Amino acid sequence: MALIGFLIIGAIAGWLAGVITKGGGFGLLGDIIVGVVGAFVGGFLFRMLGLFPGGGIVPSLVVATIGAVVLLFLIRLVKRM
Repeated sequence: MALIGFLIIGAIAGWLAGVITKGGGFGLLGDIIVGVVGAFVGGFLFRMLGLFPGGGIVPSLVVATIGAVVLLFLIRLVKRM
């Protein structure tokens, strides 16, 4: 059950990141990948800054979305080169 929740949060975070960065969604699989990788990036960044948002769905979604936005920013920065 935790895996399904992880994938759902990843999909929502990936979609939100696409909307925030004005790139639109990437399809269900793309959104899940961006969201899951973004969750790792966000978790790393939050730990480096000493921030611990707590557990639960909403804090997890916030961290994953922020991480996915950072990930998309970096990907688009590298694509321009």
